[in-house]
Amino acid sequence: MSNPLQSVYDWYRSAIRNPKYRWWVVLGTMAYLLMPFDFLPDFIPLIGQLDDVVIISLLVSEVSQLLIDRVKSSKEETSQTTVAQADSPVDVNAVKVE
Repeated sequence: MSNPLQSVYDWYRSAIRNPKYRWWVVLGTMAYLLMPFDFLPDFIPLIGQLDDVVIISLLVSEVSQLLIDRVKSSKEETSQTTVAQADSPVDVNAVKVE
């Protein structure tokens, strides 16, 4: 049996990578961070802020990874288009210059 925290992490990661649920997960995460009632209440020193810090770092890392993947795929599409254009013949009208 896997670690329960690993299961939650895997669920969160798969949910945020699904385009259908991505914005719901982001909005739910932001609502959880702004809610006064947390899994670990914020009025407990250090421990209360620990769950918020973990959730913020998880959200930032996943969203930044999504952005990095999008930039990489955009660059790959651009490079494939450039290569396809470079393989096509080019018509040139030559003019003799004196």
